[in-house]
Amino acid sequence: MSRKFDVVVIGAGPAGYVSAIRAAQHGKHVACIDEWQNKDGKYAFGGTCLNAGCIPSKALLESSELYHRAQHEFKKHGITTGDVGIDIAAMQKRRASIVRQLTGGIAGLLKANKIEALVGHGKLLAGRKVEFTPVDGDVEVLEAQHVILATGSTPIELPMAKFDQEKIVDSWSALEFDAVPGRLGIVGAGVIGLELGSVWARLGAEVTVIEAMGDLLFMADRDIAKVAGKDFKSQGLDIKLGARLVGATASADGVTVNYEDQHGPQTLAVDKLVVAVGRRPFTDGLLADDAGIQLDDRGFIEVDEECRTRVKGVYAIGDCVRGPMLAHKGSEEGVMAADLIAGEVAELNYDVIPSVIYTAPEIAWVGQTEEQVKASGREYKTGSFPFAASGRAKAMEQTSGMVKIISATDDDEILGIHIIGPMAGELIAEAVLAMEFSASTEDLQRTIHAHPSLAEAVHEAALAADKRALNYPN
Repeated sequence: MSRKFDVVVIGAGPAGYVSAIRAAQHGKHVACIDEWQNKDGKYAFGGTCLNAGCIPSKALLESSELYHRAQHEFKKHGITTGDVGIDIAAMQKRRASIVRQLTGGIAGLLKANKIEALVGHGKLLAGRKVEFTPVDGDVEVLEAQHVILATGSTPIELPMAKFDQEKIVDSWSALEFDAVPGRLGIVGAGVIGLELGSVWARLGAEVTVIEAMGDLLFMADRDIAKVAGKDFKSQGLDIKLGARLVGATASADGVTVNYEDQHGPQTLAVDKLVVAVGRRPFTDGLLADDAGIQLDDRGFIEVDEECRTRVKGVYAIGDCVRGPMLAHKGSEEGVMAADLIAGEVAELNYDVIPSVIYTAPEIAWVGQTEEQVKASGREYKTGSFPFAASGRAKAMEQTSGMVKIISATDDDEILGIHIIGPMAGELIAEAVLAMEFSASTEDLQRTIHAHPSLAEAVHEAALAADKRALNYPN
C-alpha cells in the first residue's frame, strides 16, 4: 500500500522547504523530497541557494571584502596591521561551515514541523502520484492531494565551452577554488559573474569578464549601471562589453578563450574560465509523459499568477517557473501556494520583488527603471542623492554610489527605487515596503529617518524629486 500525504513537495531549496513548512503549519501531512548531493558526496537540503549559490558566495564576498579593506582602507582609519595575508583554505573552511550549519538547520526545521524529509528523486506521475526513488532502498509511489514542484534551476552550459569543472567551470566550482587563479576569465557580466569576479579580484586574480550585451547590467537603471561600471573598473575588473564567446579550449597550461567584439576576433589566455551566462529551469526526470504538465519554449513549467499548473492540485514555484530566479521570490511563491492549498486568500505582488547584487558597492533596486517608465509614456520625476554627501557613509569610508527614486508626476506614486552604495541590500527593504503600500514620494519625505544613517540617503532622494533636498544642491 502506498503512503498518502496531503502535500508532497519535490525540491527542498528556498521555494520547496518553505512551502513544506507553511503547509505543515496549516496542519497538513507533508513530505518533502530532495536529491541534492554536495561535492563531498553528502546529501543536503537547501538546494542551490544554500549549498552552491547565495550563501557560500556571500560568505566569500564578505571574507574577500574584509581582506581588500584591510589592505587598502584601514590606514585611512589610522589602523596599522602590517603585512596582510590570506589563507584560502581557512576561508573555504569557514564558507563550508556556514553552509553545513544552515543546511543542517533546514533538516531540523523539517523535523520540527513533522515533515517527512525524503532523500532521493521525485517524479510526478498522473493523478497526483509521485514516484519516489530513494538514494538507497526500493522505489515507492506516494499519493498526494496536492503536489508542489520546486526543483529549481541549473547553470547553462555553452556548447563551445563545455564544463570540465577543472579549467572550465560553472559558478559552483568557482566558489570552491583552493587557490587564487593568476588569470581568471568569466563569461557573463550578470549578477553571478560580477560577484564571482569581485571575490577573486580582491584576492589577487587578474579578472577579465566577457559580456555579449553592449550595455553593462542591462536590467538595471542606466544611472546606476554607469556608476557601477566606473567602480568595477577602478577595482581592476576588465569588463569587455559587446564581446561574443566563440570558443574555449582547455589545456594543461590553462584555457584559450576566443571571442569577437567590435574590433574583430580576439584571443584571451586564462588559468581558469567561469561560464556564468545564466541558469535554466531544472526539470530533468521530473515529469512522466502522462503527468499533464506543460513546459514553455524555454523549459519553464507553465503556471498562472497563483502558481497553479494545468493539472488540478499541482503547483510549481521558484526557479522552475516564470519570473526572476531569486530565492526570496521562490520562498514567497511557496508560502502563497501552501496558503491557497489551505483554502486561504493569498497573492504575491510581482511588481515589488527586490533585486540585489552583493558586490562592493552593493547594487539593489525594486520597481521600474527610468527607461521603463519613459517607455510606458507615464509622466514622471526623479530625485537622487549621492552617498558622498552622507555623513554616515563618510564615517564608513564608503562614499561611492547613490540613491535614485522615480515617481509619477500625477499622483506622486513611487514607481522605482534604485541604490548603489554601502548596504544597498538592506536599504532596499524600506523601498519595497513603501511600494507594497503604494506610498508616495511625500510619504517618504515625511518619514523621519535616524541621523546619521545610510537610510537618510533614501529620504534625501525623495526630497530631491520635488527639489527639496536639504543636504545636497537641488
